[in-house]
Amino acid sequence: MLDQGAPPQNPGRTAASAPPGIGTRLIRRKPVERLVAEGGQGEGGALRRTLGLWQLTMISIGATLGTGIFVVLGEAVPKAGPAVTLSFVIAGLTALFSALSYAELAGTIPVAGSSYSYAYATMGELVAWICGWCLVLEYGVSVAAVAVGWGEYLNELLDGTIGVTIPAALSAPPGDGGVFNLPALIVVLLAMAFLLGGARESARANTVMVVVKIAALVLFCAIGVQGFRSGNYENFMPLGMAGVSAAGATLFFSYIGFDAASTAGEEAKDAQRDLPRAIMLSLVIVTALYVLVAAVAVGAKPWKNFTDSEAALAQIMREVTGQTFWGTLLAFCAVIAIASVVLTVLYGQTRILFAMSRDGLVPKVFAKVHPKTGAPRANTLIVSLFCGVLAAAIPLGQLADATSIGTLFAFALVNVAVVVLRRTKPDMPRTFRVPLSPVLPALGLAFCLWMMGSLSTVTWVVFGVWMAAGLVFYFVYGYRRSRLAPSEK
Repeated sequence: MLDQGAPPQNPGRTAASAPPGIGTRLIRRKPVERLVAEGGQGEGGALRRTLGLWQLTMISIGATLGTGIFVVLGEAVPKAGPAVTLSFVIAGLTALFSALSYAELAGTIPVAGSSYSYAYATMGELVAWICGWCLVLEYGVSVAAVAVGWGEYLNELLDGTIGVTIPAALSAPPGDGGVFNLPALIVVLLAMAFLLGGARESARANTVMVVVKIAALVLFCAIGVQGFRSGNYENFMPLGMAGVSAAGATLFFSYIGFDAASTAGEEAKDAQRDLPRAIMLSLVIVTALYVLVAAVAVGAKPWKNFTDSEAALAQIMREVTGQTFWGTLLAFCAVIAIASVVLTVLYGQTRILFAMSRDGLVPKVFAKVHPKTGAPRANTLIVSLFCGVLAAAIPLGQLADATSIGTLFAFALVNVAVVVLRRTKPDMPRTFRVPLSPVLPALGLAFCLWMMGSLSTVTWVVFGVWMAAGLVFYFVYGYRRSRLAPSEK
């Protein structure tokens, strides 16, 4: 009951014009219509719609295929033994549930921010920021992790062709016997050079590299199967289901990237039609190749003989044939294949920061678009240099696990977002719908949480520190500069 005799505290401001409280501001949502309307618009220019279904599918395959097989397989096999094939299936199933949710949201909200934008439209600004911060971990750090593995295969290639290798001091980070990983920095800078030319030019280069990497994996299977020994599959699960789960959590890193097509939403010719198709098609192709290659690799080499080498496939080719030629050829293909992962994942990172910058949550420089190329040049330069230095200084294993936990958290939020949007906007046109919703999104959420629980305590500590730093940045910078705030005054 109001006291009619009490004077108003502020005669010049009514209750209706009072600014929203902090709790209201943290859950403010960005309308889907506004997200779509702003698509492509940046500071001083706009992104160009030049990508079709083929290019979008190649972007997702390029960002995904190669990382787990060419780089992380050597680390995963000692954890699970021959059951590493099952670990790939579990990781792929986890990715599939989330991919279904991504496909629906990408067709409904075809923008560059990927799951960050989906969270902004459904769960509010704070959750969107947390998701975006996880995507920075997913994309930015995975660029560095993959670049580390590229250096391993470059050494294999150099050794097999000219008989020299880059000294350990310049080809490994501190903690792995080196001082500075120069090859990792070089491949990031090469990817940066392609991206500065624009999305269409980068997509063309990526398509060529994807074809090479698929051919390389098919070649490995054709040759590796000649050394297949059924006895290598005896005692299929020597470390139990815990080992399979731990390897699956690590191998989930190898599925990072199927969502890369969703970051191209503002550069696709027909985003609502092509994005869902590209996401699902790329995941099916990648999973089939992963399981096939892993099965051949374990059949050709006893699991106890696997080491932490990031060049495991080239070693197997050499051992099976007794010749250096095939291992050298595979190393050459891997150098190209992993470079395409760096290129496409770096692309995704720049587009996510582009969307966050347009919303005011990170500095404006990330949304500036070059008028001639239609590319966010300053954004690309900053991200590339950061990832390159990170790749040169941090060991692969720590990077891969940190990336996995950030990705799993973001995927978990996407599974929630698709259910929320179904309830808040049930009549919105959707070019793809998750079947059996909300059952499958719930399974996707459960799988993500389960795999997060399989990661080490150290990884959780790193993730906690990363999230704490992100929240500090948000409240110091993004909370006050959010472009949703003026509309609420």
